[in-house]
Amino acid sequence: MEIRRACAADIPDVDRLLFQVNQLHHEGRPDLFKQGGRKYTHAQLETIFLDDTRPVFVAADETGRVLGYAFCIFQQHVGDNILTDVKTLYIDDLCVDGACRGRHIGRALYDHVVAFARASGCYNVTLNVWSCNTSAQAFYEKCGLKPQKTGMEQIL
Repeated sequence: MEIRRACAADIPDVDRLLFQVNQLHHEGRPDLFKQGGRKYTHAQLETIFLDDTRPVFVAADETGRVLGYAFCIFQQHVGDNILTDVKTLYIDDLCVDGACRGRHIGRALYDHVVAFARASGCYNVTLNVWSCNTSAQAFYEKCGLKPQKTGMEQIL
């Protein structure tokens, strides 16, 4: 397995995985996530893959098939009134193909992102996880992440 930056040739596989992620979220929160949707269009993926402020990494097998991905975004609040200007690498989305789970692909992607963040001078790596996705929460805790904040809601 190789972990590398995503390229345009990866779009069909990444699109397939985006569908899986949305389906998982739809099953957990059908009131918020549409059935059959994807987070990004083909054109948006092409743009994101070329944006160095939004690096996307893929884990690919020896044939080039994408087994998982990590969408990241650099964040920094320079000159903010209350926040320090630390540089953060935010993991916007991390997914491993449902057929490949249990093979430590997610951990390899996460470790790659952490190493990339360190090499890029980041203070921390952050992410959000939906409360309905308990397996993802357990995975992230196993990777050493701890809650930073909690989002709460009251449905009206």
